[in-house]
Amino acid sequence: MTVEHVCLTLIAARRLRDELFDYLSEQRDLVSGFTASDGAGYGPTVRLHSTAEQVKGSADEVLVRIILERPDAARLLARLRTAFAGTGLVYWTMPVTEFGLIDDHDQEAEN
Repeated sequence: MTVEHVCLTLIAARRLRDELFDYLSEQRDLVSGFTASDGAGYGPTVRLHSTAEQVKGSADEVLVRIILERPDAARLLARLRTAFAGTGLVYWTMPVTEFGLIDDHDQEAEN
C-alpha cells in the first residue's frame, strides 16, 4: 500500500507565531518537523491588527508547511481547530507526489 503524503500549509497572524510553533512542536506523534517563513497577508478578509499593519495595508503573518501522511494531516487539523479556535488560522492541503531527503548517503548508494 502506497503512503499518500500531503503538504499542510498554515497561515497565522505573526502574533501567534510562538504559540503555534510551541503547539506544533508538542504534537510529536504527528509532526516530525516543519518549515516556517514570514509573509504579508492582503485582501478584504485579512485582519489588520496593529496600526503599522493598517498603514502598510497588509497583515504580518507566518506561513508553516508540514509534510504529513493524509490521515495525520486530518488529525492535526482537528486538534488545531480546537486549540486555535477563533484565531483566523488559515490552512490548506496539497498532494505531495514525492518526498525524501537528499544527503551524502544517497551518493554512496549510487557509487
